[in-house]
Amino acid sequence: MTPAARLSAAIEVLSAIDTQRIPAANALKDWGTAHRFAGSGDRAAIAGLVFDVLRRRASSAYLLDADTPRARVLGMLRLERGLDADAIAALCDGSRFAPEPLSEAERSALTSRSLKTAPDHIAGDYPEWLDPYLARVFGDSRVEEAVAMASRAPLDLRVNTLKSTRDKALASIAHLGAEPTRWSPLGLRIALGADARNPGVHSEEAFIKGGVEVQDEGSQLAALLSAAKPGEQVIDLCAGAGGKTLALAAMMQGKGRLIATDSDKRQLAPIHERLSRAGVHNAEVRTPKGAADPLADIKASADLVVIDAPCTGTGTWRRNPDAKWRMRPGALEVRLKGQAEVLDRAAALVRPGGRIAYITCSVLAEENGDQVAAFVGRHPGFTVMPTAWSIGPLGTAADAFAGAVLTTPEGLLMTPRRTGTDGFFVSILSRGQA
Repeated sequence: MTPAARLSAAIEVLSAIDTQRIPAANALKDWGTAHRFAGSGDRAAIAGLVFDVLRRRASSAYLLDADTPRARVLGMLRLERGLDADAIAALCDGSRFAPEPLSEAERSALTSRSLKTAPDHIAGDYPEWLDPYLARVFGDSRVEEAVAMASRAPLDLRVNTLKSTRDKALASIAHLGAEPTRWSPLGLRIALGADARNPGVHSEEAFIKGGVEVQDEGSQLAALLSAAKPGEQVIDLCAGAGGKTLALAAMMQGKGRLIATDSDKRQLAPIHERLSRAGVHNAEVRTPKGAADPLADIKASADLVVIDAPCTGTGTWRRNPDAKWRMRPGALEVRLKGQAEVLDRAAALVRPGGRIAYITCSVLAEENGDQVAAFVGRHPGFTVMPTAWSIGPLGTAADAFAGAVLTTPEGLLMTPRRTGTDGFFVSILSRGQA
């Protein structure tokens, strides 16, 4: 397919998203099924265009002064891809499979309009109703923070120290352009351009043999800050597919007891194969069965309970750009209730002197500091560990990391703008001795 044909396809997919109200991944899959002639490179390029439009949906529509799939694509090419009006016109020449030529109004908008006077939620590309929430956290820098959350994320890998070292893993995937991550001592990063396909990491020997796992650097850091140690009893209370479970297992060096569970047993489905590939032998997966509590035998005995709390996912917008436009205020209320419940559940599992690592991939204070403050109010036996203690596991990178993150009395917040990671909040809560 020509670049112009890919552009037409992206407009078609975006139209399907609008009219059918379906997630972008579903619309792209449906388009691929209906156009089997398109190669993998074509599909990747079209997906890149679609997701870039979703990342810059509000600003692109504002620039063209029209909220249509075509207008959003044209605006994105100007704002995100940096093409001028002539370059965009060359793609939209009306030839076979190409978009229709630019109208005078479109060319004028591409040439003369800008975001200088755009409202903050337009310039930052987020739903207007979220503006006071982001203003509370970031103040006058919320547009800059949101723009960073609208950029394309790199591909990050975590080295599994049960099977490999960072030097060894780096050598094995050097051909993919991998580089060491800035903060995580276990991370490797592969930068991705606008049209780049995600490299086939799953077919690499390092992955197949369990030497590396796909995991954002921020998620790696969140696990490291929990300071899980060999010989401890650790519970991953919201384990899901097991990303942090695997990281915790490596930190424990195969020693101690690691229990992974999740209230949604469907989320746990991939964890068994992942644990096997990673060479983890001290992990026990407890799948919920009916109304029975899978942790009923554990009472105030865990050294560490990790809560990777279900949240709005505002910190992962650069990976899931369509999610921010589908988010509604009611979803936040539901998440807040669930987070409070899982925190209270964790409190009963931790031994005196033990700790809770509360983690979200959200940047909203309501899901982060507010939840921690409310929890400490309900459970005065718990206190928030100082940031200096929390970041100790980062070694020589600790001081620079402390200067990069946004800190509050309740914990620390990573963001794409500040740390180059997804948005993650981490709070370490210690239970006092009886």
